[in-house]
Amino acid sequence: MRFSSPAGRDRSRGVALQRRPGQLVIAGFLGAIAVGTLLLLLPVAASGEPASFMQALFTATSAVCVTGLIVTDTPVFWSGFGEAVILVLIQIGGLGVMTVASLLGVLVSRRLDLSSRLVAAASTRTVSLGDVRRMLIRVVVLAAVVEGAVAAVLTVRFAVAYDEPFGRALWDGVFHAVSGYNNAGFALFSGSLMDFASDPWICVPIAVATIVGGLGLPVVLEVLRERRRPARWSLHTKITLLMTVLLLVGGAAFFLVTEGDATMGNLGTADRILASFTQSANARTAGFNSVDTGAMHTETWLGTIILMFIGAGSGGTGGGIKVTTFAVLAVVIWSELRGEPDANLFDRRISAATQRQALTVALLAVAIVVLPTLWITALSPFNVDQILFEVTSAFTTTGLSTGITAQLAWYHQVVLVVLMFIGRLGPITLGTALALRARRRLYRLPESAPIIG
Repeated sequence: MRFSSPAGRDRSRGVALQRRPGQLVIAGFLGAIAVGTLLLLLPVAASGEPASFMQALFTATSAVCVTGLIVTDTPVFWSGFGEAVILVLIQIGGLGVMTVASLLGVLVSRRLDLSSRLVAAASTRTVSLGDVRRMLIRVVVLAAVVEGAVAAVLTVRFAVAYDEPFGRALWDGVFHAVSGYNNAGFALFSGSLMDFASDPWICVPIAVATIVGGLGLPVVLEVLRERRRPARWSLHTKITLLMTVLLLVGGAAFFLVTEGDATMGNLGTADRILASFTQSANARTAGFNSVDTGAMHTETWLGTIILMFIGAGSGGTGGGIKVTTFAVLAVVIWSELRGEPDANLFDRRISAATQRQALTVALLAVAIVVLPTLWITALSPFNVDQILFEVTSAFTTTGLSTGITAQLAWYHQVVLVVLMFIGRLGPITLGTALALRARRRLYRLPESAPIIG
C-alpha cells in the first residue's frame, strides 16, 4: 500500500491543473449555466407563466457568456427575482472570463521557455502563481470601481431626468452598469437604449464601461501604471489601444454615413453623432443598441458583422477573434505585400508562432460562423443576411439582433446556445492550448514552396 503526503497531493493537483486547464474552465462555466437555468425555471423568476426549459437555458447561457441575445423580453417576461438572477450570472460570467484569461496567461508563462515567458509576462503582467491572489483582487477592484462609477451616474440620471423612484433608478443604474462593463448587452428596457438615443448621460457612461471592460485587465493596469510613459507600454497594450481607437472612430463614421436618415432621421446632427458612437462602441461586443438594428440597411448589417467578428481586446469581457488577432493578420498581409521578410509593428518583430496562432484562430472562427449559417439558412424562412448576423452575434457574444432570435426553431436556438458557449471560451482556451502545445523538433524537413494564387 502506498501513502502520499498532503504536499504530494497538492503537487499532483497542480500538475493536473496545468494539464487540464481547458477542461476545468469549461466545467466551471457549464456548472454556472446549469444553476442559472434551474433558477430561471422557478415560477418566481417569471412575471407570468413560468419559463420553458429552452427559454431558461438560452437566457442563462446568454447571461453567463455575457452575450445579450434574448428569446424573451427581459423587463416584461422576467420578474425582479429573474432579473437579479440574470445580473448575478452576468457578473459571474464577466469576472470569470477576465479571471480565466489572466490565470491561463500565468499558466502559459510558466510552461514556455525563457524568451517566450518574457513575451507572455509583458501582456499578462504576472509570471508566477504567487501573483494569482493579487491578480484576482485587481480583477474584482477594477470591476467594482468602473461599475460603481457608472451606476452612480446612471442612477442620478434616471432619478432626475426620468422621474424614476430612487429604488428603481438605483436598480436600473446598477443593472446597466454591470451589463455594460461585462459587455453583456442585457437591458431593462424593451427597446434597449433606443429611448435614450439623444441622452449622452445614459449612452456615454454605458459605452465607456463597455470599452474599459473590453480592453482587458492587463491593458488597463499597464496604462494606469505607465500613464506618463506610454513608450514603455507592451506591444499587446499598444496594439489593443490603437485598434480600439481606430475601430471606434471608423465604426462611428461608418454608421453615420450608411444609416443617415434610415434609422436616425428623427435625430439632429449632434444626436446622430452620439447614436453612431454608441452603435460603434456596442457593436464590439456589448450588444446595446440606441437605434433599431432590425431596420438598418443591409450594408450596415455587414459592417456591424465585421465589427462584431473582430471584437474587443484579449483578456477583456468582450468576444470576437480579438483586436490583436486582427492586427497581427493585417500586419502580416501588409508585410507580404511589401516583400518584407518579417512582420514588424511598433519596432517589434512578431514571431512566426504568433502569426500561425492568429491565422488558426481567425480561420476556425470563419468556419464556426459559416457552417451554422448555411445549415440554419437551409432550414428556416429567413434571409441569409439575417441568419449570418444572428450567428455572428452569438459566436462573438455580442447580443445584437435583427429581431429573429425568438422566432427561430428550438433546434436553431440550441445552435446559438452552443455558439455562445464556444465564442465565450473558445478563443481563450484555444489560444492557451496553441501556446502550451508549442514543441521543439530536433530536425526540419526539406523546404518546398507550392504555387500560391
